[in-house]
Amino acid sequence: MKIGLLGDIHGNSLALEAVLASAKAKNVEILCLTGDFVGYYYSPDRVLDMLTEWSTFAVAGNHEHMLFESLESAERRDEYLSKYGSGLISAACRLSPSQLEWLRKLPAKLELDISGQRILLAHGAPWDTDCYLYPDAPEPHWTRAAEGNFDLVVLGHTHYRFQRKIGRSLIVNPGSVGQPRDRIPGAAWAVFDTDTMVCEHYSESYDVSTVIQQARVNDPNKKYLQEVLVRR
Repeated sequence: MKIGLLGDIHGNSLALEAVLASAKAKNVEILCLTGDFVGYYYSPDRVLDMLTEWSTFAVAGNHEHMLFESLESAERRDEYLSKYGSGLISAACRLSPSQLEWLRKLPAKLELDISGQRILLAHGAPWDTDCYLYPDAPEPHWTRAAEGNFDLVVLGHTHYRFQRKIGRSLIVNPGSVGQPRDRIPGAAWAVFDTDTMVCEHYSESYDVSTVIQQARVNDPNKKYLQEVLVRR
């Protein structure tokens, strides 16, 4: 079975659309989602709509936590607006009650058994949603991430794609669908084959100019939201 690994979509529905089209062409049957469906960009409702057509397993990211904090506290909302732009406000305005409830119920991590493979799904690190495990993280972090003898550990949060074998565990970050930070433009994701135990990374092209224009209109003072999408 082929499993699509993706995360950090961040409201970028055009990037997700390109990934899902490629996933269908590659005969992917299940999606494992590492969280951060919202934040930064402006179509989180469309993102969640598209995912309903798939069999999915998902965890919450730090931006889901920030969304619910901003719904409860004007002070938090203003803080996140200043720091990250208006993506979370778009989410608060555009998501339906049922979509908000789906996000609210997402677990911090998820243990799965798919086609005989033990899989752990988390956002940052298995022990902390907001912990960044970059490719050059200290060795003890990798040893800790591999605890539990899972066949596959899928992480997100850094927006940097990588895979690393620790003991029996293949630790994978598929990169970010909506906002690559590793200077490889496009929508990053990966496919894990449960028969061969091989994970392959992909980057899909899409109409990034439309998302850049949306960022210009909605967050004209946050040039990062435009530049990060195309920088090399």
